[in-house]
Amino acid sequence: MNYILFDGPSRNALLPFTFTKPVADILIGIMTIRQKWEMRLGSTTTTLTEDYLSDKFPMVEMEDNVMINASFLPNEILAEMVSDLNVNQAIFKGDDVIAFYTNENQEEVNFDTYDIIEFEGECIRVENTWDIFSKNDAAIREDFELLTQDRKSQPIPKSVNTIAKENIFIEEGAKLEFVTLNAATGPIYIGKNTEIMEGSVIRGPFALCEGAVVKMAAKIYGATTVGPYSKIGGEVNNSVISACSNKGHDGFLGNSVLGEWCNIGADSNNSNLKNNYEEVKLWSYETEGFAKTGLQFCGLMMGDHSKCGINTMFNTGTVVGVSANIFGTGFPRNFVPSFSWGGASGFSTYITKKAFETARLVMSRRNIDFDEKEAAILEHVFEETKKWRKD
Repeated sequence: MNYILFDGPSRNALLPFTFTKPVADILIGIMTIRQKWEMRLGSTTTTLTEDYLSDKFPMVEMEDNVMINASFLPNEILAEMVSDLNVNQAIFKGDDVIAFYTNENQEEVNFDTYDIIEFEGECIRVENTWDIFSKNDAAIREDFELLTQDRKSQPIPKSVNTIAKENIFIEEGAKLEFVTLNAATGPIYIGKNTEIMEGSVIRGPFALCEGAVVKMAAKIYGATTVGPYSKIGGEVNNSVISACSNKGHDGFLGNSVLGEWCNIGADSNNSNLKNNYEEVKLWSYETEGFAKTGLQFCGLMMGDHSKCGINTMFNTGTVVGVSANIFGTGFPRNFVPSFSWGGASGFSTYITKKAFETARLVMSRRNIDFDEKEAAILEHVFEETKKWRKD
């Protein structure tokens, strides 16, 4: 069967992360949403997304296709229901479509002609940026069970201090000595060719994805995910760091999400709780205002390719767009538009030529080319986000 993951109505609520990738490629738990569906279905997937992203994330459409709303994370029951779909059947949860089997043009789908199957079970859904960290606990637990089922962990080194070691799984090539792992509060997954340096203390749920590194004497609270080839250090609490990003030094990161290719300068901190303990509001790209999150704890949302200098201080509920470069003393405002250059004293436009030079250097360190597809995506984001920049 040909499975296609589509962005759905949650796409705009997941900006700035979906400026540069489809909803399916958001990391939550131990895997991206795409990887979860592919593992559950035993099949590859393609993507129906924004036109400007389609060169990098193409859709392969056949005569018969199962379309899946990528904001829904699969579990065993849901994946089985999707794989059992027949032509002109659709799975709904309430008013929201989860998946449907079609052999028609996707722009002309009329669900009045479909046999509707109601999904009455529970599943994780990512509808807002803050869901990525606030639902990360549940996502790690589901992924851990899926990835480790009927498998045996690599031996835990004798120098590692453990609590509830039965909830710890170590993949091949991982290096860790003289660290403390407390999996009593949730599972701990240590991926292939990772490293946890000595003196680090980690509480689950925790996921260290392939090639990632925890620096010396780090203090990590669950539920935290460190994406492939990323680095973390200092103090981190309930955060998701996407692939190829670094928060490698002392400083606090809490209740936050970092996109790909981000870098947090040494001794930088974010606030995740307002002084008056009120509900945190976050900038919404949909309403162009600040939206209620329903959360008391909410920190930093930083889009792909953004960076901050040493000793940067982020207010509670700060949203940073794509390819922003933040530095200087004081607190920058709690919405920093894409391609902004500056800090609390003001911002200018970070022109694409300079931003691309940096991206090219950063990506080359991971032996990845900054190619024409990447440049075209960022050029589009630059133009789309012009209205929020004030030079």
